[in-house]
This record gives sequence, C-alpha cells and structure tokens, in this order.
Amino acid sequence: MFIYFPKNYIWSMSTIIAATHGGSIGEIDVFCRPLLEKSSTDADIGTVEFLHAWREGADKLVRMAENDVAKRRHISAGEKYHRAGLYYLIAERMQEQGSPERMNAYKRYLDIFEKSRQYRNDGSKRVEIPYQETHLSAIYARGHGLAEGEKEAIVVMMNGLDSTKELMICNPLVNNLLDRGISILAVDQPGTGEAIRFQNMPAVYNSEIWASKIVDWLVEQPNIDHNRIAAFGISLGGYYCPRAVAFEPRFCCAAIWGANHDWRAVQQARLKREGENPVPHYWKHVEWVFGAKNSEEFFEIAENMHLNGILDQIKVPFLVTHGEKDRQIPLKYAYETYEQLTNSIDKELLVITDEMGGVEHSSVDNPLNSGAYVADWLAEHLNGTTSHI
Repeated sequence: MFIYFPKNYIWSMSTIIAATHGGSIGEIDVFCRPLLEKSSTDADIGTVEFLHAWREGADKLVRMAENDVAKRRHISAGEKYHRAGLYYLIAERMQEQGSPERMNAYKRYLDIFEKSRQYRNDGSKRVEIPYQETHLSAIYARGHGLAEGEKEAIVVMMNGLDSTKELMICNPLVNNLLDRGISILAVDQPGTGEAIRFQNMPAVYNSEIWASKIVDWLVEQPNIDHNRIAAFGISLGGYYCPRAVAFEPRFCCAAIWGANHDWRAVQQARLKREGENPVPHYWKHVEWVFGAKNSEEFFEIAENMHLNGILDQIKVPFLVTHGEKDRQIPLKYAYETYEQLTNSIDKELLVITDEMGGVEHSSVDNPLNSGAYVADWLAEHLNGTTSHI
C-alpha cells in the first residue's frame, strides 16, 4: 500500500482510499503535504487539522464547480462536485464522534454529492426504504445497456463499520457492475451513514432484520427481477452479508470483499494492539456505532458478531475474497468462512495476491483488478454481461 504518512497506517489508508475511489493524487498531495509534520504514530492526534486541510481543498473544488455551473459547463461541474464530496467524506470519517465539525462535514458532503448526481446526470438517485417507524436511505442506479422495460438484476451493497453509501458509490466496483448491466442499491444500514447520524439507529448483529426489509422493498419495485437479487458486503459487511444471506433465502447469490468471520475475536486482538484499526478514535467510534454506553456493553454486543454455526444455512452461490496482506482482518478468517459454506451450491475463495494487486483490507490499496473480478463473478451469476464482443 502507498504509505503517504510513514508513521501512520490509518491516515495513509484514508489517503489511499481517496486516491483509488476517484480522487486526484495531485489534489490529494496538496492537502496532505502540510500534514506530514503533524502526523505521528498516534492516529488520534491531529485529525482536526486533517479535516481542515481536506475541507479547504474540497471548498476550492466547489468554488470551481460553481463557476462551471454559471457557464453551463455542467459535466465539468458534476465531476468537480463528485471529487469534492469524496474529500469531505474522507475528512469526516477521520473525526472523533461528537465533534460539531464532523456533523457539519457530513451534511456538507451529502449536499455536494447530491449536486454531483444532478450535474453528472448519471441516473443514480437517493431512495428511502421503509424500516421500522422510519426508513433506510440508499442510492439506486440502473445497470447500463438495459432495454426499456427489461427487468433488472440488482446487488444490495452493505457498508462496513465506517463506510457510507456515498463511499460505496465511489468504489470502482459500482461502475464495474453497472457496465455489466447489473443495477445497484447502496444502503446506509443501521450503524452507518444517515441511519446512525440522523436517526440514532445503531448497528445490530442480526443483519437479516434490516436486510429482509430491503428485499421486501425491492420485490415491490416493478423494474426488479425478484429472482436476481444479490447481496454484497465490504469490510464489516463481510460479516453482515453472510449473516443476512443465511437467514434471508430470497438473495440468489452473494459476494464479500473482506471476510469478517469472527469480529468478536478481532476486537479482543485490537485490545492487545494486534492488527490495525480502520479509523482514529476507534473505541469511541465502535461504542457509538453499536449504541453502547461503555466498553463493557460494547464487548457484550460484539460477542454475537461471529459466523460460526450460521454459514451452513447458505445454499446459494457465494464468493469470498480477501487481501493476502490485510492488516485489519487476518487472512485465516477467509478460510474459515469458505470452509463453513458447506451447503453453498457454488462457493469460491479468492485470495488476492501481489500478482492481482489489492492485497490490503478490502483492496483499498488497489480495488481495480479485484473489483473487476467480483463484478464478473456477480454478473455471471446474475445473467449480466462480461463481454460486449
């Protein structure tokens, strides 16, 4: 992985996410260069300065986009808004929970991404899925090249611990799927995105509760092929997705990018400082995400977060992918997930090596080749297309 901040994995990971998810390395270097002296081995120190530097760069792009709009250069404006939204997003996810600047940055990037969708005219749109007494927010996009009235295969995209639907949309996997004629629904499930920030909806271990409501909504949509609804999970979604598929048989296939087979064990390892954390201020972050009052309550919740005794209920095709040098989730968990898929009719394990590239956690260092592989696998199982020849 490209380590921009030599002493700091978390800051470097956030930087490389921006670079591999649609940012410009030239712009990113301008933000980060003044931060080099402020970075240290403690990822919690200096995150406010990190936000200010990235926000300043994003603000500059917004001003340029506004000038484009004034000249009716809407395509250019849309691209600038998109990069600006990504930069606000990266700045926000690095902040300590409870910081007023964090919520301001979040609201800002929601607004900027909406402008990006408007001016890029890419066909994606925000939707709301009924859930409990409120809703789950999501972004929907229709697969490319589909005939008018043609029923759509769709992939429900599940966030990880600290990702959001907007970050998912920036992942190259999304365009890979759309180009293969597969529609996508990127969801802020409980514990992520709008659900936790606006609705105080914490994460739950039994992901089938919200996943089934998403499927209920999809089968009501006249444009969706009810027999071609797939699930995909990234990072902690590598736990949520298999769990959901095990208890929601209407998913026809599934894939994960990072096998989070035993998250409770990972938390115990992190207590001992074994492996890397995904975000600064980590323990306060996970307590917030899971609605825990303190660390003791969080660890009680985390005890449920494993897939042992569950995966044999999955009968549909399933793809497990995992970076060979993942510093957050040990590779051994990918083998455990794969081996316990005893009743899947078509299971596959892809260990992502240096030859393919993208060996870090969920291939944040290089998502292009492994993302294309995941998209091809899903397209093949959803009757999409992998060739235009």
